[in-house]
Amino acid sequence: MSQTSTASPLLRQLPNALTVLRMLMVPLFAWMLLAHPHEMSWRLATTGIFVLAILTDTADGRIARRYNIVSTFGKLGDPIADKALTGMGFIGLSILGELWWWVTIVILVREWGITILRFAILKYGVMAANRGGKAKTFTQSIALGLYLLWLAQLPGPVRWFAWVCMALAFVLTVLTGIDYLLEAARLRASALARWAAEGHPGRP
Repeated sequence: MSQTSTASPLLRQLPNALTVLRMLMVPLFAWMLLAHPHEMSWRLATTGIFVLAILTDTADGRIARRYNIVSTFGKLGDPIADKALTGMGFIGLSILGELWWWVTIVILVREWGITILRFAILKYGVMAANRGGKAKTFTQSIALGLYLLWLAQLPGPVRWFAWVCMALAFVLTVLTGIDYLLEAARLRASALARWAAEGHPGRP
């Protein structure tokens, strides 16, 4: 945790607790989406669970920033929870035939590839989410929320808006993936240069 945080011990754990809660909501969300995909009441409830999970992400981020709460678990666990939730959304929609599989596959390869990369470069430093990544997550959330409402049942203009959001989410996902690859390379180069200057080349 950040040493400058003035939050109480309980409050300092709240962002991480919300992240864990979001992870636990993923299987419930998956079951609700796939068990009753053609009942509007269930689709609305499923969308509600998805939105609630997304709101926990917004809440833990605001709390962490407000009280200057930083933890390695938060930096790594938060993106994993986000990817588990949105990834299940993409997979579920493709299983139901409501989203092309190639879109889901490209997005998941990027999402989990970058997540694996985060762990692979931990010895060089923690690669936190940047603004581009946050914009990508926000756009994905809007697109998925609209698709979860049962795209075929939406009014024409709303359906077009959902398609545009999904296209934008796809583009941002690919572009930010490239950006993270470059950031990982910079992080590694910086760490190697620092270790060399300290007389420990190749550390650890």
